[in-house]
Amino acid sequence: MQTKICYLCLLALLFSCKKKPDAEGYLPAFPLGPFVRSTVVNPVIKPDTATRFFDPILQDSVAWESNDTFNPAATVLNDEIVVLYRAEDRSGQGIGQRTSRLGYASSTDGLHFNRLSTPVFYPGNDTQKELEYPGGCEDPRVSQTNDGLYVMFYTQWNRKVPRLAVATSTDLQHWTKYGPAFAKAFDGRFFDMATKSASIVTCLENGKQVIAKLDGKYWMYWGEKAVYAATSDNLTDWYPVLNDNGELKVLYQPRKGYFDSELTECGPPAILSAEGIILLYNGKNAAGETGDPNYTPNTYCAGQALFSAENPAQFLRALDKPFFVPEESFEKSGQYPAGTVFIEGLVYFQKQWFLYYGCADSRVAVAVFNPKKK
Repeated sequence: MQTKICYLCLLALLFSCKKKPDAEGYLPAFPLGPFVRSTVVNPVIKPDTATRFFDPILQDSVAWESNDTFNPAATVLNDEIVVLYRAEDRSGQGIGQRTSRLGYASSTDGLHFNRLSTPVFYPGNDTQKELEYPGGCEDPRVSQTNDGLYVMFYTQWNRKVPRLAVATSTDLQHWTKYGPAFAKAFDGRFFDMATKSASIVTCLENGKQVIAKLDGKYWMYWGEKAVYAATSDNLTDWYPVLNDNGELKVLYQPRKGYFDSELTECGPPAILSAEGIILLYNGKNAAGETGDPNYTPNTYCAGQALFSAENPAQFLRALDKPFFVPEESFEKSGQYPAGTVFIEGLVYFQKQWFLYYGCADSRVAVAVFNPKKK
């Protein structure tokens, strides 16, 4: 018992969010869940052909969310859940060939949403136009600091190179863009490298999910083809973690014969737990002999991996089977009929965890984990 107390005291010195139960007496455990789909409202966000937006680049009215609405971020603002979802217009054919903008939806119960009729984040005539147009702003993840600053990571897509970028806001509607997250790192070495999918480390503090600081730095996991890490002092300029050879340090990667045999793409904000840092990620199953025959080839399922709280770059263990798989018809139809539950939004709200995910790159749905019912 004395050893355990000393261990917790040491961690209290390391983290701005102390690794102890919050005011509600709850500390997450690995694996997080189970998550149960809402059978009443799903999908919670669908395309809308009626809403229009005057695009500042095209100088014309656009049906900005008419084709697909998917891959959502989620957080809490003024006692409501806010979901920022990716919306595609009908300007092209196929995934990635249209223009993506981010819509805003709010909810008092996490299930029923009111949506704004115009996007709150999109490519414009600004400093990021060259990197964001014509593909747009894709796949957001959002978290907040304990003093109310919202930090969003998203993919800039100019149809040439996808880049992981950062923006901040105090109200989730008016944003400041900072550009590519790795632009200043190592003399711009990673500026032209394909980067995406950031999961910043968060924790629970007095019942509120906030961005954590670990040993004086902010940490994120990121990557699509493998899991990497990066650190920051200011939340906008990030430095990838390198190995002894000066290359990107691979923390976790696809496993032959498993559901994540092709991709291990980082999902929503990671969570500081009782055992370490929980990373929820999107595993893509490879086609052919390298994939898991128990799951459809090319399908996306959701996995969980655990990393050390003392050394966030140290992988500890992972689930061998996904904790969430495509089951519903709307998760296996649309733009991606192989089946997709693409998790990006995770938020602690009213003593429950709400997981928002993209369904076959076409809809947004929600699943809920109630710790009292675990």
